[in-house]
Amino acid sequence: MTLLILGLILWSLAHFYKRLMPAHRAKLGEKGKGLVTIGIVLGLLLMIFGYRWAEFIPVWSPPAFLTHINNLLMLVALFVFGMSATTGRLRGKMRHPQLTAVKIWAIAHLLVNGDLASIVLFGGMLVWAVLSVILINRSQEWVRPEPGDPKKDKLLIIITVVSFIVITVIHALLGVSPFGG
Repeated sequence: MTLLILGLILWSLAHFYKRLMPAHRAKLGEKGKGLVTIGIVLGLLLMIFGYRWAEFIPVWSPPAFLTHINNLLMLVALFVFGMSATTGRLRGKMRHPQLTAVKIWAIAHLLVNGDLASIVLFGGMLVWAVLSVILINRSQEWVRPEPGDPKKDKLLIIITVVSFIVITVIHALLGVSPFGG
């Protein structure tokens, strides 16, 4: 559990660095980008291994029907995440699509995972995403991008479904059934 918590802390601090200490970060220039990237990657690895190696400590038993809600929320999360890269009409409908997607992803996973390590991981990522939105909103104004080609929104739907299928296959290969049972 210690590695998981250290990973969450490192991940968060690396992401918050620019917002909390902008002058110090600016002084580092391009070298600072590399240090932040190392911090993010190391934090991610610590979270992955810390989660996988954490002792299973049950806190609550999620009912089976939440699996279906989780899967629906995951489709929504993937779609919202994709909005950050779309050049279609949906571009600019939401200020923080990636962070919003992380929040949806975290809530979806909190619904179906009742063990302590899951609560720490997904709850920690939810807190990180909420704080990130607050820090970004306080530090800069948003310039809303102009809507693009509506055909690109159809592509976003296709990419969302394909991504969902790939993620479910990866979960199954890792021994976690995204459909319950």
